[in-house]
Amino acid sequence: MKIGIVSPQLGRQATRENVLQTAKTAENEGIDSLWVGERLLWPLNPQTPTPGSADGSLSVELQIVLDPLETLTYIAANTSKIILGTSVIDMLFHNPVILAKRFATLDVLSDGRIIAGLGIGWSRDEYQVSNVPFNNRGKRADEFIQVLKKIWTDYVVEFKGDYYNIPASIIKPKPIQKPHIPIYIGGFSPHIFTRIVKYNANGWLGGIGGSLENLENQMKMIKENVNSANKDPKNFQVILLTFPNLVDSNSRKTHEGGNRSPLTGTIDEIGHDIKRIKEIRISHLIFGFNFSPIGADIDSIIEITKQLSKFAR
Repeated sequence: MKIGIVSPQLGRQATRENVLQTAKTAENEGIDSLWVGERLLWPLNPQTPTPGSADGSLSVELQIVLDPLETLTYIAANTSKIILGTSVIDMLFHNPVILAKRFATLDVLSDGRIIAGLGIGWSRDEYQVSNVPFNNRGKRADEFIQVLKKIWTDYVVEFKGDYYNIPASIIKPKPIQKPHIPIYIGGFSPHIFTRIVKYNANGWLGGIGGSLENLENQMKMIKENVNSANKDPKNFQVILLTFPNLVDSNSRKTHEGGNRSPLTGTIDEIGHDIKRIKEIRISHLIFGFNFSPIGADIDSIIEITKQLSKFAR
């Protein structure tokens, strides 16, 4: 199982120096990948509650977010082997031709180190500023994925859809990676798993929404979609974004009933969870520390990642 970390590209720690130090140190220490996310704005009066937030508000850390692809371009120029991924870019906020060219350009400049993690977003405010209707997001996403793959693989690109249209054109550069840049789709709706399989994305970019048993059920759902479509399960992988919460056993926060939350506790307890996640056949695990007390301490982030990585090998 590969191990990645989230770049300090958001919050007060989002500085040139921190982004560069994290990237270089992670690569030197053998960490497999580095990831960035996307937020367009921090609405003062949000139209949509934040998923997973107790009061529906966005973390204040998300008031500062460096652009994901510009950040990865800077990192690519200062590294040589670490994998670079987006977790996630909300694709519908972008023009698909422009986004495809930006990703392809980054793949060329990084010598084929890019993973395109894509989502469809949930914020009505961000849809509003992107001038994209909030309705029919799923249908738009279906077309968007098809457009990306055509631009990255076809010599002559042509597409006629309900939402996107491209006249017969040559669109270059093509990515270094063949047949195309790996595409992972983020989200938790059952429709996500159908979309991944139907349009032959490389897999799911998920998270732990509750217990590890729930994660196992989501993995079964993916497998059922693959089997019903008569496709090879080896062609579909899972990358999991997690937010480890390292605490000592005396002060550990627990759910109602006294059960330990996944990836919360001591190094050994979190390590036990990582071993189980590996058994569930997750191929790539990402650690995000941006919202934790050590979010600004790069040395601690790298050291804890190294300790946790031992349980994934």
